[in-house]
Amino acid sequence: MFMSEYNHTLDTKGRLIIPAKFREVLGEEFVISKGMDGCLFVYANDDWNAFEQKLTSLPLINKEARQFARFFLAGAATVEVDKQGRILLPAHLREFAGLEKDVVLVGVGSRVE
Repeated sequence: MFMSEYNHTLDTKGRLIIPAKFREVLGEEFVISKGMDGCLFVYANDDWNAFEQKLTSLPLINKEARQFARFFLAGAATVEVDKQGRILLPAHLREFAGLEKDVVLVGVGSRVE
């Protein structure tokens, strides 16, 4: 379970330090996707797989369900933590969330925003 709030900054290459408390749960590789309210959603692989199964089980006949699944799945990326505890945040996700320098990481239960 994720909780707490951490303030960090992106470096000039788009790398972000992931707090140690979050890395303990996320592991060395995890998924970041577009989220709601202009945020990014960060999931441990097991939680992402469960979320992905829910998305892919939505009815294909429903246009809104297709758009909802497309939003999350097309915007997702797997990232790896380097030896300094940083990830390279993909440019399309930085742009989506309007991240240029200051970043707030917030634990909200099953994910980080």
